[in-house]
Amino acid sequence: MLSMNYIVLLFLLSSFSPLSMSTFNLTFPIPHPNPNEVAQDVQRRVNASVSKRQTLQISQKDQSSCLTGNPIDDCWKCDPDWPNNRQRLADCAIGFGQYALGGKGGEYYIVTDSSDDDAVTPKPGTLRYAVIQEEPLWIVFPSNMQIKLKQELIFNSYKTLDGRGANVHITGGGCITLQYISNVIIHNIHIHHCYQSGEANVRSSPTHYGWRTESDGDGISIFGSKDIWIDHCSLSHCKDGLIDAVMGSTGITISNNFFSHHNEVMLLGHSDEYKPDSGMQVTISFNHFGEKLVQRMPRCRRGYIHVVNNDFTQWEMYAIGGSGNPTINSQGNRYTAPTNPNAKQVTKRVDTGEGEWKDWNWRSEGDVMVNGAFFVASGEGAEFRYEKAYSVEPKSAVLIDLLTLHSGVLGVGGRNNNLGKWSNGANGGRNGFDARDDDDDYSDDISGSSMQLSSSFFSFFIGMSMFLFLYFKPSSLLK
Repeated sequence: MLSMNYIVLLFLLSSFSPLSMSTFNLTFPIPHPNPNEVAQDVQRRVNASVSKRQTLQISQKDQSSCLTGNPIDDCWKCDPDWPNNRQRLADCAIGFGQYALGGKGGEYYIVTDSSDDDAVTPKPGTLRYAVIQEEPLWIVFPSNMQIKLKQELIFNSYKTLDGRGANVHITGGGCITLQYISNVIIHNIHIHHCYQSGEANVRSSPTHYGWRTESDGDGISIFGSKDIWIDHCSLSHCKDGLIDAVMGSTGITISNNFFSHHNEVMLLGHSDEYKPDSGMQVTISFNHFGEKLVQRMPRCRRGYIHVVNNDFTQWEMYAIGGSGNPTINSQGNRYTAPTNPNAKQVTKRVDTGEGEWKDWNWRSEGDVMVNGAFFVASGEGAEFRYEKAYSVEPKSAVLIDLLTLHSGVLGVGGRNNNLGKWSNGANGGRNGFDARDDDDDYSDDISGSSMQLSSSFFSFFIGMSMFLFLYFKPSSLLK
């Protein structure tokens, strides 16, 4: 018997049993007890990827290698049958968020309905129905979709949002909320034009819904959660932050994303006085901070932040900011300053006098400064001071173009297409996107990779969806 309509068991990885949903203490997050162990593991993987790439560059035998030197991408993209081995992705994270399992070992859920008409009783087949379920789910999209939310999309633990092979856009009210949960992977999704919502009931599990006050309008809001990985997403044009992590959240990796057209990009930490954020550990790697960004890339309060091998393509105010004595470890990045002579500094200590921040541990190591950019370091600079903010062995900043080549959404609807606009969906249907006519800058024409969902895999998805629709009566877990 199927307990939910439209949930399809494609295959179950035999080496993993169903994950127990144990509770965890979110009040005082504990930093990774051995961050050097994390760094050594990532160092091995980064060095292996770069070494293989460099070896193949001088080889006459392999002119079509998929290897890029980016350890995340090389981990799964080099499998020619990746559409049928999609859960391999969960083994590819690096940094502090590398333990995020997402929906690994769980069933595949096919999103067949792009509507979001009811935040309390969502329909089977919708994305909202999938993310609130208790069990691990690997959520996939067989066709192009724009999902315009009415209210916050509140996730349950152990979910993977896998947009590979389709052009998937999430917009609208509240956007994605990860609150008091763990083990979430969000991959290959456009998230943009998110605005405030709330003053309404919203369901967060099959057995619970509650009243939500007005949201901030973040693209992704991480609130009191851990083991989170956000990879290969394109984020822009939100009311508040593109990604905010607050209230004791930790164990987070933000990698391979493309950020553009926004003011306050990323906030890490609730407030200077909120002590549980002292244990926050976040890895920010291989991202491209693109055009028309103003500030907060990120803005940090307390915690340990590793900013490694990113490309910062100008900013209007500053790139890296903070208050409340965070530890910031900047390694192997490329910072390109704007033409404004008063905005060349990479760093900003927010509302804090030099007499206080001069002892904060902020360092720049192996970064490349372009167009007059400069990083104001502080603190003692001793290596052990940065152990808890060390998660990825940095590569030389001269490799930035290679490491960030495919940042943002891949393939269909990726950065080689006009962001947010398509005429025909993968199933031949009309999928119009209502871009604002006055948004002349609402495009993203930077070249990216090209990867299509295999026709056999897509046909299988559609066939299974039709089979379920014809032969099974809809059932609901919502009470």
